[in-house]
Amino acid sequence: MRLLIVLGAGGHTKQMLRLVDLLGPDFDYCYVVADYDTVSEHKIAAQGPVYRMTQPREKRMGATEGVWTVLRKMPRALVQARRILAEARPDALIGAGPSLQIPLAIAAKTRRIPVIYVETASKVETLTSTARLIYRFHLADRFYVQWEHYLADYPRARYAGRLL
Repeated sequence: MRLLIVLGAGGHTKQMLRLVDLLGPDFDYCYVVADYDTVSEHKIAAQGPVYRMTQPREKRMGATEGVWTVLRKMPRALVQARRILAEARPDALIGAGPSLQIPLAIAAKTRRIPVIYVETASKVETLTSTARLIYRFHLADRFYVQWEHYLADYPRARYAGRLL
């Protein structure tokens, strides 16, 4: 079974690579990183192809890009996501919260590729913007949270503990 793992800068990458470690060597892994990310790829222990794409929403010097910038980047990200899925041919898509997850999830749903979303553990009080969109628009077949109290507000979510 081939899994496409969505990596994001910092904590998102650490959590996904921890999940890959827990899943073990019985899977073929491939990865997606943001085109500007020069760090995540070097942290991968379970080797596999690495694909790069435009991240629709970036944080630059502490500020998050506005909605118009995101809307301008989204069509290109969707085209790249479709190309990556066609090349990688994954059996499932797994990610933990970077905005890369949204175009990839949309493209995966159109190809009937299962999407597993794991909300980052760093968000204790509220879900990330990505998580809220993924949940609201049913873009994940499985939606996991790493804090049990979220289950009260998100009944389709599942709790299986924390990755870190």
